[in-house]
Parts: sequence; C-alpha cells; structure tokens
Amino acid sequence: MVKFKEPLEQVRNNVKELQIEIQNNPFFETSSLLKKKNSKGGYYLHATDDIPEVRLKMFELISTIKCSFEAVVGRKNTERYIERHKGKEEYFYADMLSHLLKNKLSKSEKIVMHISERGKSTKNLNLELAYKKALQRFKKKGGEENEENKIVFNVNVPTSEPLLNVADYFCWSIQRLFEKGEVRYYNLLKDKISLVVDIYDSANYENYRNYYGPKNELKKENKIPEI
Repeated sequence: MVKFKEPLEQVRNNVKELQIEIQNNPFFETSSLLKKKNSKGGYYLHATDDIPEVRLKMFELISTIKCSFEAVVGRKNTERYIERHKGKEEYFYADMLSHLLKNKLSKSEKIVMHISERGKSTKNLNLELAYKKALQRFKKKGGEENEENKIVFNVNVPTSEPLLNVADYFCWSIQRLFEKGEVRYYNLLKDKISLVVDIYDSANYENYRNYYGPKNELKKENKIPEI
C-alpha cells in the first residue's frame, strides 16, 4: 500500500513521462519485452520484467516522490493455505488486504484505494470480504466503528493507472529481500517504507519483532529459508 503525499495527477504524469522516455530511447527499442507490451495494449513499468537499466530509472523517480509504503508479507505454507484460506487465492488475498486496512479504520475520512486487478481476488465481493475482516480485527483490538469512515476500491490495470507501477516496484524490492536476501533495492527505498509486517513469523511475535520500519530495518538475514 502506497500513500502519496503530493497531487496524484503529478505523480501519474511523471511515471507516464518516464514510460514515454523509455519507449522513445533507441537504447531500449530492440527490447523484446518492450515490443511485446506495446503490442498488448501499451508499455508500463513492471519490476519483475524490466531490465536493470529501466529499473534504475524507476527507482530514481520513486526517490523523488513524496510517499510512504506499507506491506504485509505472507509466507507460503500449503497446510495453512488449505486450512485458513480453503486453498483459494481470493481468500488469501482478502486476508492479507484486511491486515493492511485494519489500522486505517479509526480515521473519520474517506479512503480511496487504487487496486491492481487480479482476477477473482479483486472482485467486489472479495474486496468487501477484506473490509469486513479488517473491521472485525479492528473491533477485536477495542476499536469502535466510525460510520463516517468509508473505503472506496477502484480496480485498475497497470496500463491505465501509473500509480500501480510505483506500488509494484515497492513490492518487488520487499519480495527480493525475503526470497533472495537481496537488500540493495530495499535500501534505495527504505526511507519511504514505514511498515513491513512478516505476518506468519510466529517466532518473532513477542514485542512485535516481526514488524519492521525505520527503527527496525529489514536485513539480508530476513531472507526466508527454503524448505
């Protein structure tokens, strides 16, 4: 979840300008990936696919944006996935999203979330399920439901909503750290990362040691061992 602290249209325009710059740069014109994306509806920035030179440009752009990022990391575990989420991706998604939302429900303000489209996971019913789960967790911790609070979900695709490109790069930097122990991308963005929760790290639940932020930074030792 990225929270932007400057006009959204300005951020959108900056990302679009970078996309156009990449498309028009002769250095990248032979990229098979760029050609493939153009043929499928338009080029967009996607950290997993982008070549290193493009990634660096995007990381440099994000460093200029006034924003903050939060993430909930769910470790892959087949038994838990089947038992808790009924083996369905949409239930897993709703559960993770509810953890991101639960601490936002105390404010009496309208929250507008731009969500990246993901099949059944981002259908209206499933997003409503995530909100209900978040509300349950919020009340369990003593919070009181505020009738003025409202969450609006706008489901989009990366080609039409450049803000999603920014969120994707933050997520990728966190994924690389947990899966590869690679910290250099996280280090580029860590000043903007306010919270990362390793939600299933039960060994560190005491004193919230599975919560990471400016005072408890992630390190390469946070790489999750392969089983």
